[in-house]
Amino acid sequence: MCAQGQKDAGVWFLAGTFGERAKRTCAVPANRRVAFPLVNLMSDQAGCSEFMAPAKGTATLDGKPLRVARYDATPVRVTAEEGNPLTDGGGTFRTHACGLWVQMEPLKPGNHTLEIRGSSGRFTVSVDYTLKVPAAGAATNHDAV
Repeated sequence: MCAQGQKDAGVWFLAGTFGERAKRTCAVPANRRVAFPLVNLMSDQAGCSEFMAPAKGTATLDGKPLRVARYDATPVRVTAEEGNPLTDGGGTFRTHACGLWVQMEPLKPGNHTLEIRGSSGRFTVSVDYTLKVPAAGAATNHDAV
């Protein structure tokens, strides 16, 4: 699941939840930045404004707080696959995205603990990750941990 949909780009994305608690273990490449939402939404401008007004959250890596960036309603173009959990179907469309996000520099090899907490109104996110980063050049299956 952790490697599903990851592109060969400079950023490795981690998922939040749809409001439930989760504990996950994932292998993460040593040479990629890591990004994830504390809370986020795709909506129109008004929906984003309403969602972001009470939005708050924190993230810690190995017990140390991480810097959170706030993104208010931003126009985006989305290309969605059929059967994805976020939209009614596949195709390309324009909308707005908003949320609280964290982006980290590439992680050092070893095991790391990431705690993600976020909320907006009654919607809450609580995800605990164990991130396993291989030594540079080591082969890994990012889903098999």
